[in-house]
Amino acid sequence: MSTEAIEKILALVDEKGEIDTLEVAEVLKEDHQKVIGAVKSILATGDVISADQQSQKRLDLTEEGKCVAENGSHEALIYLAVPVEGISQAEIMKSVPNAKIGFSKAMSAGWIAVDKSKGAPMVVRKVSEIQDTVKQNLQLIAQGQSSNVADSLKQDFKKRKLIQETVIKSFLLKKGSEFSLSLQKLETDLTPEMIASGSWKEKKFKPYNLDALGTPLECGHLHPLLKVRKEFRSIFLEMGFTEMPTNNFIESSFWNFDALFQPQQHPARDAHDTFFLSDPPKSNNFPSDYLERVKKVHSSGGYGSQGYGYDWKIEEAQKNLLRTHTTAVSARMLYKLAQEGFRPVKYFSIDRVFRNETLDATHLAEFHQVEGVVADYNLTLGDLIGILYEFFKKLGITQLEFKPAYNPYTEPSMEIFCYHNGLGKWIEVGNSGVFRPEMLLPMGLPENVNVIAWGLSLERPTMIKYGLNNIRDLVGPKVDLQMVKDNGICRLDK
Repeated sequence: MSTEAIEKILALVDEKGEIDTLEVAEVLKEDHQKVIGAVKSILATGDVISADQQSQKRLDLTEEGKCVAENGSHEALIYLAVPVEGISQAEIMKSVPNAKIGFSKAMSAGWIAVDKSKGAPMVVRKVSEIQDTVKQNLQLIAQGQSSNVADSLKQDFKKRKLIQETVIKSFLLKKGSEFSLSLQKLETDLTPEMIASGSWKEKKFKPYNLDALGTPLECGHLHPLLKVRKEFRSIFLEMGFTEMPTNNFIESSFWNFDALFQPQQHPARDAHDTFFLSDPPKSNNFPSDYLERVKKVHSSGGYGSQGYGYDWKIEEAQKNLLRTHTTAVSARMLYKLAQEGFRPVKYFSIDRVFRNETLDATHLAEFHQVEGVVADYNLTLGDLIGILYEFFKKLGITQLEFKPAYNPYTEPSMEIFCYHNGLGKWIEVGNSGVFRPEMLLPMGLPENVNVIAWGLSLERPTMIKYGLNNIRDLVGPKVDLQMVKDNGICRLDK
């Protein structure tokens, strides 16, 4: 409101001593909310006025109530629709709005009756005239004379949803200790001129709000996957693992399958499970001696194994593909370790892998694999179970179960299950096993060296952590950027 309107409010307070803002709005013919805004502006300048909040209840007509007050009650409309000679019940129920409730009320009031003596039910008048008290009382309420209407009738009107109770909030205005008929402008800055002249002593300053928040900075936000990845990475580093280089998304079939003792006729190597590259379609740079040892163990066996007994083809091993697991990186690292001279190591990787999956709520063609590998002398299945308990304990998971499974390159192999308290059931969280001699010995690793490994996806624990049911809400074009911005940092219960 303008300065002139504010001064009018102050003049009314001066004249009346105390006045309600509802009365102020009525006198000034202004909207009540605008008057409230002006009062808050006055209050901000100091103790010019005091404002005590008031509240009062008022009855207002609903839209249906307004219609009744103007046109008549439902029961009255039913009565008026009945001619002297009567009308069939079916016809009147079709022709009058809100006929069902109107018919019931008119019957209760004794205004109409149903005559069934002539076959089809006929509605006839029982009284020659009526008085529509519902309409009259609603008109009184609309005029602000609800005190003249009986409480029992008001309750009935509320049940019929003809009236509603509205709480009106206002302020009772009184003079303050600094009351004046005009407002002094508050200064927002203390200038050198004010200090030099001493005029600051006579001026009023706007108080500083030291609790006000600053303007939020526009900045980037970490995706939930990156937050959980950071926690997994920290856990591996705490346990003394070294991160493997995983920047080669494109891999040859040799390192992705053959080096892992996975036969060339395995279903995972079909085009419906794997993305093969058309350009460049093949790789040729393989360690020749190692390639021959891999070919031999596949075709005719060796190292205590009879192999698969098939004709191994270099053409299949040369095919390029998008890696289906980061275990291909583990195979490269273990071969490198064998060539440099074996020493006990602990490796880990967290990166993307690609599979030709059917897309649904829990599967994508691209996802992240978390993998841990430990190579040492004379490791056993007990060592694997022990390190799995320690790893998952750092994730806040203490209830684990293991189920025998099959993998081409591990024996024995185990699926890892944990109990999910939120879902109230056991869920699969990963896979594990001991790498087979047919995979390790052709690399040149000593016979008494064993390698234990396990893997899990990054997406599933992220979905559980952030309460997502559809993986497409986490990755892809349907991701809500506000969700990325609002989600807090990841804290796993270690």
